[in-house]
Amino acid sequence: MVIDWSVTQVYNTIMVVATGVGLLLILRFASHVNRGRVGQLEGWAIGFAIPGFILTITGTHMSLTWPLSKIGFPFDDIIFGEPSLAFGVMLLAAAILLWRKSNVYMAEGINMNHNKTVSEKLQQELPYLLKPLAYFAAAMGLALFSVAIAGVTYQLFAAPPEEPISGAFADYPLIEAMFISGLYAITGLGAVLFPFILKPKPNKSLLIIIKMAWTIAGWVFVLFGVMNYFTHIGLIVNTM
Repeated sequence: MVIDWSVTQVYNTIMVVATGVGLLLILRFASHVNRGRVGQLEGWAIGFAIPGFILTITGTHMSLTWPLSKIGFPFDDIIFGEPSLAFGVMLLAAAILLWRKSNVYMAEGINMNHNKTVSEKLQQELPYLLKPLAYFAAAMGLALFSVAIAGVTYQLFAAPPEEPISGAFADYPLIEAMFISGLYAITGLGAVLFPFILKPKPNKSLLIIIKMAWTIAGWVFVLFGVMNYFTHIGLIVNTM
């Protein structure tokens, strides 16, 4: 197998890492808010903005130009590009919201070093501020279910045999199809349930489900993306 790499770009490595970091950052922020540990919001805003910017830029490019179609994987441009774009924009929206809240709180004379006061304000306001964004998140969660079903139905995501590690399962496409589709499904589950926990006293069972789903998905995305830096470099070397 020989691929002309000069005609395309493959950057879903950093997309996968940014997705995982974004999911874990959401959970970390929520945990800190509930425990009264959030103070300086600018740091959190930047933390959300970095993966948000990466996903927005790469997701937009992949959604509009379909670079993976040039090497025989056009469906991956939809599977990776559009959800990344959506998640990136939502992370940027969260970053802007937190940055603005920081300015508002300081204008009100709130000491941003007083974590408990800042966290209590966020506990009161965030459920209502995030509700409109959560509806789009839920819709994209349903889209992730659809992607997961397509992945298993058409046995997508199988790496070519020339790719190290993942290529060992090239003759068993259903294995990687179920693995990646499962990641999309549990990520989508958390997104679909997200609007239902945005209330002063959310259902604890739903909170646990979302936390478990996004914790698993977040760490797997990060570790899988890190591994793909090796496997994708190996694929390029083996197919030049």
